[in-house]
Amino acid sequence: MRLLSFFRIEIVLALVLGGLALSQLGGAAYIHTKALLAQHLLERAWIKTESIHSHVTPWPWADTWPVARLEFPRSQQSLMVLSDATGRSLAFGPGVLQQAALYQPGATPVISGHRDTHFAVLRDLQVGDALRLQLADRAVRHFRVIALRVIDTRKQELVIKPDAAELILTTCYPFDAINPGGPLRYIVIATPDEALAVQPLRI
Repeated sequence: MRLLSFFRIEIVLALVLGGLALSQLGGAAYIHTKALLAQHLLERAWIKTESIHSHVTPWPWADTWPVARLEFPRSQQSLMVLSDATGRSLAFGPGVLQQAALYQPGATPVISGHRDTHFAVLRDLQVGDALRLQLADRAVRHFRVIALRVIDTRKQELVIKPDAAELILTTCYPFDAINPGGPLRYIVIATPDEALAVQPLRI
């Protein structure tokens, strides 16, 4: 009975999400509702991914799937990270630019998200804040924010240090800009902090 209820809830959420996508509601309410519902479906897909050790799509027509859980302990928030960072996928959650970087030793994953939905949380991050990245193989990586920067993509490129094993989060800037997609990017740089591993971070 519990399993049946689980699938009923999942189907209802998928139908609601699909209905929203086909509707003509538009505006901020539509965008935020879709982002919120998508995270619920991604959470369910993530639970299945962990149990069967294989990628699970969050809804039947999805061409992306959750590959990590990104946690912000100080604000008690967590987000499911998608397998790519295309414009279509970012409407449902933050995405990693190169999935292989999550598992490659010394690599620096770059995770991008929309400033007005999922990555609005970056606005409140501070240097020294802890971050936690849980991967599909259940490995957990701990980071500490060391820098917050704004770059102009017309003049600067995002510099990734070789073999630094850092974590970089990016979103558009300013956070309250009326028109999206400008040239400015807000960059969060976090470095590995193994000391956090002995102090479990709970959301």
